[in-house]
Amino acid sequence: MSLRINDTVPNFTAETSQGTVDFHDWIGDGWAILFSHPKDFTPVCTTEFGAVAQLADEWAKRNTKVMGVSVDGVEDHAGWIKDIESVGGADVGFPIVADEALAVSKAYDMLPAEAYLPDGRTPNDTATVRSVYIIGPDKQLKLSMTYPMTVGRNFAEILRALDALQATAKHGIATPANWTHGQDVIIPAAVSDEDAIAKFGSFEKKLSYLRTTADPS
Repeated sequence: MSLRINDTVPNFTAETSQGTVDFHDWIGDGWAILFSHPKDFTPVCTTEFGAVAQLADEWAKRNTKVMGVSVDGVEDHAGWIKDIESVGGADVGFPIVADEALAVSKAYDMLPAEAYLPDGRTPNDTATVRSVYIIGPDKQLKLSMTYPMTVGRNFAEILRALDALQATAKHGIATPANWTHGQDVIIPAAVSDEDAIAKFGSFEKKLSYLRTTADPS
């Protein structure tokens, strides 16, 4: 079954590089990012996990936990984490799920129900396991992205999207293309001009349906 925006994400209990985790309990009352990859000891994903580790302070500022998913085991994770830390120059302080049975990958629609891990497998056997899910405190999916094998994920963009999601959830606004903190935001069409003035103080009407105001955050 497809996982869509505003769906409650599937809960799971899994072994990770930091012990057994119940996913919904682990999220708690904050935000979470679940991101996956097809296999340990692969070059693109090593750089990606290093990038996530480097952003540890940024995730913490946003009350956001991050968790990786791999279809390899905990023992492999332990060895691979050393490589990630060597290349990325930062400690891997987040857990990595050992999804050897593909339960998480299938529950999150990263792999088809009939997928399995063949003997002597390569990353191509789990090629679609390269997804990112941003999950709100309500345990609902707020954003998802899926990348091909050859393109490394841009975690600066994922951080920017997280900022936008948190701002829209808190202030009842929308954000324009390429928005970053401090730039003007969009007043939703469902808000009348009178209510917009009461809520935001002032706004600029660029088009009959496009009104912008200062970033309320």
